[in-house]
Amino acid sequence: MVDVCFYFQVHQPFRLRKYKVFDIGTGTDYFDGNKNKEVMQKVAKKCYIPANDMVLELIKKTDGKFKASYSITGTAIEQFKAYSPEVLDSFKKLAKTGCVEFLDETYYHSLAFLYSKEEFKDQVGLHNKMIKELFGFSPTVFRNTELIYNNEVASCAEKMGYKAVLAEGADHILGWRSPNFIYKAKTTKNMKLLLKNYRLSDDVAFRFSEKSWKEFPLTAPKFASWVNAINGNGNVVNLFMDYETFGEHQWEDKGIFEFLRHLPHEILKHPDNGFLTIGEAVEKHEPVGELDMHNAVSWADVERDLSAWLGNKMQTEAIKELYLMEAKVKNSKDNFLVEAWRKMQTSDHFYYMCTKWFNDGDVHKYFNPYDSPYESFIAFMNIISDIKLRIGNEEDKKIKITQ
Repeated sequence: MVDVCFYFQVHQPFRLRKYKVFDIGTGTDYFDGNKNKEVMQKVAKKCYIPANDMVLELIKKTDGKFKASYSITGTAIEQFKAYSPEVLDSFKKLAKTGCVEFLDETYYHSLAFLYSKEEFKDQVGLHNKMIKELFGFSPTVFRNTELIYNNEVASCAEKMGYKAVLAEGADHILGWRSPNFIYKAKTTKNMKLLLKNYRLSDDVAFRFSEKSWKEFPLTAPKFASWVNAINGNGNVVNLFMDYETFGEHQWEDKGIFEFLRHLPHEILKHPDNGFLTIGEAVEKHEPVGELDMHNAVSWADVERDLSAWLGNKMQTEAIKELYLMEAKVKNSKDNFLVEAWRKMQTSDHFYYMCTKWFNDGDVHKYFNPYDSPYESFIAFMNIISDIKLRIGNEEDKKIKITQ
């Protein structure tokens, strides 16, 4: 028997304004409200609303046999509330079905785990609280930003009370082993590790509309046959992808929604197939072995490492300056500055600064609101300078008050 686990990442960053050096000290807003509203409403129309309607329809038509898991960032939720409240309502409808699970991650979709464990834990706590309040769901599975994972992530997540964590099924880690089983994370007592089947996931997320692909066009019966072939050679097929795959990355006129509409029915035609949420898979299946991931692995690019966000000097300098400010920002007790600082931790800002060339490099260009990575770096560092100036002004005020 093989259980299919659909996991969808739902995320939107707060995009920065093209903040110029002359803006420093003027008190102008850091974030591009018009752009954020435009993108959110576009993606809501193209993806979130039709995709949620489709998932709800599939749950009903399969009598609850179709299931899915989601991780929704706090920055996405805030923009749902501000620009597309109907999207949040549609997720609440899914939550009520009992066939949908929500995972925890960092509220601001940050790389905090790599730079500040304290900030990391604070953000996970904020995310956990949000999910409980909005959906009445208490997550038991953790997903780190960008699927960044190593042994230390698993140990930390276990200490925080989670039962399982997600990771990329990278070939250089797995070797001869299969991503279609659950593993135990090394350095933990009982933490279970679920690995993305990146080949099947990327067939949908990246190759679906690629006419040069030898398997084009991808149909539901064809994909189901690939899942069926895993029967006897695995327990789970973990299909992890951005939710924006449906309608935004792969457009409706390419047939992506029709593919999704028929896929569950085709998979369920095989008597040994089923669907589970990530949490259900964790409860059902035991680990078949232990995996040791000492170095960090992610789900980005062909390298599956951290170079998409930390691969050049601009990126490393920007993030170093950001986290060096942590104590002063928090000690300022200025809620605006603390929130702005946290929004700037979102991994997308460092992704926009990427300069490397690789097989899927066009992905970086597609998501980048800037004309170049250098423009992104300049805007980011100008905002850093403004925050430093504000902190300095606040400290001066406190000194004058105490004199």
